[in-house]
Amino acid sequence: MNQLVKLMRPKWMLIGLAAFALLVGVGAPLDLDLTQEVMAQDLPDEEGGDAQPAANNNAPANDAGNEDDEAGGGSKQSMLGWVYEALGPGYMIIFLAISFTLVSLFVMNVITSARSKVCPVELVDDFEEMLNNKQYQDAYEMAKEHESVLGAVLSAGLAKLSSGYEQALEAMQEIGEEENMKLEHRLSYMALIGTLSPMVGLFGTVHGMIDSFQTIAQGGSTPEASKLAAGISTALFTTLIGLAIAIPAIAAYNIMKNRVARLMLEVGILSENLMSRFQGVGQKK
Repeated sequence: MNQLVKLMRPKWMLIGLAAFALLVGVGAPLDLDLTQEVMAQDLPDEEGGDAQPAANNNAPANDAGNEDDEAGGGSKQSMLGWVYEALGPGYMIIFLAISFTLVSLFVMNVITSARSKVCPVELVDDFEEMLNNKQYQDAYEMAKEHESVLGAVLSAGLAKLSSGYEQALEAMQEIGEEENMKLEHRLSYMALIGTLSPMVGLFGTVHGMIDSFQTIAQGGSTPEASKLAAGISTALFTTLIGLAIAIPAIAAYNIMKNRVARLMLEVGILSENLMSRFQGVGQKK
């Protein structure tokens, strides 16, 4: 039961992190948009009728300034600034959290699925040598203390050998299935990120398009192009980054899953070969 709780804990942490990030991502842009609309509605009331004549008197100077800003404004904004503006703090937090989680899971799975942790060659040689020298107790202790899947399988087989060879094989198979489940369980979180990330991108796509259509609805016949571009940028960049995270996540998951399956097959073959010398144990009774 404790092992089941430990296995389930990372899943709920990941789901809670994604839900919190989604709330932040939705709330921050909407709050910012509402604040800007309220300020835009209050400005004409506070300034009164004097603002229009002042703008008309300085029209040539303002036009010249606007032309200068249009000429130099595009070159001043970097690509990174454009991406941050399009995503906003909410989607930035979401994608950074998903990216860091993916990198952490990848490093953890690379370490746990290494050959030295699953099917070490040196353990096979030392274990076979001890069995040839009939040092069964030493072989059991060495396999039990070795932090690998093969060590756990061999120690379980030797522990049940007194009950018979068939019971030893069953114990080895049970431990092998349990260790295989642990490895695949860790890998499944990478597949979850590969599924979740495009969904977040799709959510951002819908959100950005809604903002753009809202600008068209409120802007009348001549909506501002910059506001339309902001919504479309949000839609495109969230989709792009969502796919950029999902593609390597799914690729790494499938590659590492095949590697784990191959290593676990080697564990089964090697363990049965090493224990095959005890086939007669328990049959005479």
